[in-house]
Amino acid sequence: MGNIRFSINPAPKGNGVKPIKLECMAHLHSKRWYLEKRLHISSERNAGPIDAVYPISNDIYFAVEWETGNISSSHRALNKICLGMLNGSLLGGTLILPSREMYSFLTDRIGNYQELSPYFHLWRNINISNGYLSVIEVEHDEIDVNIPLIPKGTDGWAKFI
Repeated sequence: MGNIRFSINPAPKGNGVKPIKLECMAHLHSKRWYLEKRLHISSERNAGPIDAVYPISNDIYFAVEWETGNISSSHRALNKICLGMLNGSLLGGTLILPSREMYSFLTDRIGNYQELSPYFHLWRNINISNGYLSVIEVEHDEIDVNIPLIPKGTDGWAKFI
């Protein structure tokens, strides 16, 4: 936490993901992004909050979602961004996912880039005339068995304190 380089203890399934996300969100918030913002994404049912949004103009934003759930959460995050782009509330969005190598050191079954990539063709073919959708794969800078594990919650609904 708070370092320039991202070192991770290589314990299989040993590290939590929420503290990694919180570092990114704190940085975005310091750059005037809104965190956990609810937008009108769908006329049928309001989607949950978006991790971070940056205002582009009146009621139009760019979204960032950081994956802390399973692969189903990754699909929902990209679908939420696409719906926002289709209805005009989002100009675009990015989903951040761990690499397959980093995945092995994180909470079991966390969504990851390699597992989501077969579906990219589907999202590329959504008819959006003006917008940007991306997925960013992140990875640690180094592994270090001498550093502490990144804390995990005690269950799937736990919050990092």
